Amino acid sequence: MAAEIVNPRSDSSIDSGIQRTGAADTGADEPFDPAFALHRGGKMAVQATVPIRDKDDLSLAYTPGVAKVCSAIADNPELVHDYTWKSQVVAVVTDGTAVLGLGDIGPEASLPVMEGKAILFKQFGGVDAVPIALATTDADEIVDTVVRLAPSFGGVNLEDISAPRCFEIERKLQERLDIPVFHDDQHGTAVVTLAALRNAAKLSGRTLGDLRGVISGAGAAGVAIAKFLLEAGIGDIAVADRKGIVSRDRDDLTEVKRELAELTNRAGLSGSLEQALAGADVFIGVSGGTVPEAAVASMAPGAYVFAMANPNPEVHPDVAHKYAAVVATGRSDFPNQINNVLAFPGIFAGALQVRASRITEGMKIAAANALADVVGDELAADYVIPSPFDERVAPAVTAAVAAAARAEGVARR
Repeated sequence: MAAEIVNPRSDSSIDSGIQRTGAADTGADEPFDPAFALHRGGKMAVQATVPIRDKDDLSLAYTPGVAKVCSAIADNPELVHDYTWKSQVVAVVTDGTAVLGLGDIGPEASLPVMEGKAILFKQFGGVDAVPIALATTDADEIVDTVVRLAPSFGGVNLEDISAPRCFEIERKLQERLDIPVFHDDQHGTAVVTLAALRNAAKLSGRTLGDLRGVISGAGAAGVAIAKFLLEAGIGDIAVADRKGIVSRDRDDLTEVKRELAELTNRAGLSGSLEQALAGADVFIGVSGGTVPEAAVASMAPGAYVFAMANPNPEVHPDVAHKYAAVVATGRSDFPNQINNVLAFPGIFAGALQVRASRITEGMKIAAANALADVVGDELAADYVIPSPFDERVAPAVTAAVAAAARAEGVARR
């Protein structure tokens, strides 16, 4: 199969002549499944951005021309950003321990998801990405491996790594690397949630500071959302795990949850999720399971329900709409989809554009604000967050993140 590939750094195009491998028919008499048909042979390919048509092209792209570039980079390592793909490529790294709704399925089985993440980077942010599935679940081994791979990349996107190891891995990597490290399951989810919540509050004439929220789930997403909403100024937020509200009076908390207990739940709530929802303004679900309708009914008038578990929201929209002013889910077949693809492509595009050394809280808040602003005057109960296919999203987030990086002094150009 020949494909016409556009060089992202010029207006020219080249014939890549891509040949899919591994696509032979198994010969089995099995029903057609479009998911398997699409994935056969993988969803990605490496494609040249320059033509090699004759010996002159070859001598420039490889030897001897490449030696001049290598020598220049050896003399001035910063030139690697100008003369290689480093400044526009992200490593998508996983160990396969917390994949989508599938859990710990291992590195090989996680690879289709990592390929999918990589093509979303390209489709929605113009950022190249390489899937890297690691055959280890040891936090220090993952950190050491990524550090050794880092010279090839401008950023690292951690994906589908289980809590609490994901927190440690992200922290240690950012301490050792001078390129952005971003765990999308945490921060991408938090950015989009904040954007939707800002617009929900705006719709009803309130601010974040007026709101008390409850989060169901104290894993990667729940912890990150809670911290991020506090950073953004929410009035109060409590987090519930399987044993109830994370609070200072519990003696069964992990180190991460002990820290969370110190930061959240200013009202001093204890007991179950259902008890905490009484009078609450916001429910954010990132845990799965089902919240009883009576608990939703006990929330404050004009509440917001963000039930984000897939494929089954913690509160079905039909139930949520009986009591809530704004309802959001993680599904594309309902309005107000909280989808990470609204955030991570633009965040990385902005960080790479200015060669940021890290992604700060300020950059994430800038991304959330830009995302919320895309909705603009079209704001409505069924439209508090834009569609991933809204072409305004990525440019708005990219520009906001780049500007914030410069303002915070982490940009290098």
